[in-house]
Amino acid sequence: MAAEGQWENAAAGAAAGVATVSFSHPLDVIRTRFQVNDGRSLNLPTYKNTPHALFTIARTEGFRGLYAGFYPAVLGSTVSWALYFYFYSKAKQRYLRDRDVLSPGLHLASAAEAGGLVSFCTNPIWLIKTRLQLQTPQHARPYSGFHDALRTILTEEGWRALYRGLVPGLFLVTHGAIQFTAYEELRKVVINIRTEESGDNFNSPDDLLDSIDYAVLGASSKLTSTLLTYPFQARLKYEKPFLHIFRVPRYMDSWHVVKETARYEGLRGFYRGITANVLKNAPAASITFIVYENVLTMLKLRKRKDL
Repeated sequence: MAAEGQWENAAAGAAAGVATVSFSHPLDVIRTRFQVNDGRSLNLPTYKNTPHALFTIARTEGFRGLYAGFYPAVLGSTVSWALYFYFYSKAKQRYLRDRDVLSPGLHLASAAEAGGLVSFCTNPIWLIKTRLQLQTPQHARPYSGFHDALRTILTEEGWRALYRGLVPGLFLVTHGAIQFTAYEELRKVVINIRTEESGDNFNSPDDLLDSIDYAVLGASSKLTSTLLTYPFQARLKYEKPFLHIFRVPRYMDSWHVVKETARYEGLRGFYRGITANVLKNAPAASITFIVYENVLTMLKLRKRKDL
């Protein structure tokens, strides 16, 4: 990924965000419900596994249930990926001023910087999306939609509630940092191999990669980061006053989440919902980078023609 043309990076990232969430949202709904239901939430639906959850939600709630919270998810994904690729390319360009190639450590620093800024900007959107996903027809539905949820939270809980879960969210910046570092380093390996095979018969390193390469690189980097960081995805962001209806346990802070999860659920509690997470995120990451890289290439070609 080039470190130039930040606005092209932002536009390509936004397109990738829309494509990704449109494909993966039903599995994200399932993952969210698995993560919040720790066995003590007696009034929340219980699912045996991911396929059972998928068919149950489709049967009892229909298409609307599978796409609960879709609007904030699209909004959040579009804004997040646009900002992420923008901040990431800006950070890489800054680090490249005194060197020709970025080391894995500088890729990690660039991705972590971008992730931290994006987390702060988009936490309210993701919090609302999560709460909408946890609403089911069998129980009270505190919110009628995104704008109603935003208005209600601000009125009843104050603006600080919109940043519930920001601390674990910032900690999970490591997830994106690991993913992008893995992507960049794997991409280097593939380009080096293709360069040796093709000699000088190419105009740019990007010419050596195609959509299949982007798909494999995206899925591989996402799987690596998911396996390493999933246990730290705490439930703190799911907590709010109305969840006493569902008898969801309340947590005082992130450390309390860790202690309570370990106490009542053991190691399995930290990996609850990982099947849906992997099924959603591996192909989703492939789509993200296929769309991002191809849209970015298209925008660069158009820019060159205009010059």
